[in-house]
Amino acid sequence: MNTEAIRAPQAPLEEQFTSIEQQSFANTFGMWVFLASELLFFGPMLLGYFYLRTHFPHATSLASRHTDMLLGTVNTAVLLTGSLAVAVAAQAIRAGRSRFAARLLVAAALLGIVFLAIKGVEYHKDFGEHLFPGAGFRPIDASTVIDLHGMELFFLLYFALTGLHAIHLSIGIVLCALTAWRLRRPPPEGAGEDAVEVTGLYWHFVDVVWVFLYPLLYLAGRSGG
Repeated sequence: MNTEAIRAPQAPLEEQFTSIEQQSFANTFGMWVFLASELLFFGPMLLGYFYLRTHFPHATSLASRHTDMLLGTVNTAVLLTGSLAVAVAAQAIRAGRSRFAARLLVAAALLGIVFLAIKGVEYHKDFGEHLFPGAGFRPIDASTVIDLHGMELFFLLYFALTGLHAIHLSIGIVLCALTAWRLRRPPPEGAGEDAVEVTGLYWHFVDVVWVFLYPLLYLAGRSGG
């Protein structure tokens, strides 16, 4: 008998809810509220980026050209592939294929680790080129004091935004791994559709943030500006 053909059990009904549907809505809505609050972390820094882009356009373009577009593009592909795996996992759990969903979540977590490893290589390259803000900041093409200050502000935002994104991605990796582990446990301890959906929402949030960061940080200075 194919156990994956049996529909995955729902999570047990908690006492504060009157139905599984109400509990499922509360779980999903709660995650949406949490994700909305997470924008408070990225929002001010993105506003700072747009201020920098408006007031120091030349310095921003110069600084952006120092980012490694190849590594950034590869990481974008890695993260989008992980997002696809999470989306397919959500469909799989609805079809009762819990083990397949677990494998897809593990694959997404591994892709997230690959993303962080590539980002670590990129950080190492940035440090080697003296692009970390501070006393040792020495970009080779900063011809004026204004360009130097503008480029330093760019990399301050670059490290802050990508570092914060990496922290959120690390949380997403842990969520995917834990949900995959719970999917392999029997009910009522095992995870159901709600757990996979909530995990997917968080992962897609991290993915969407990167989709915004990639053109802002990697492509802004390569558009002829």
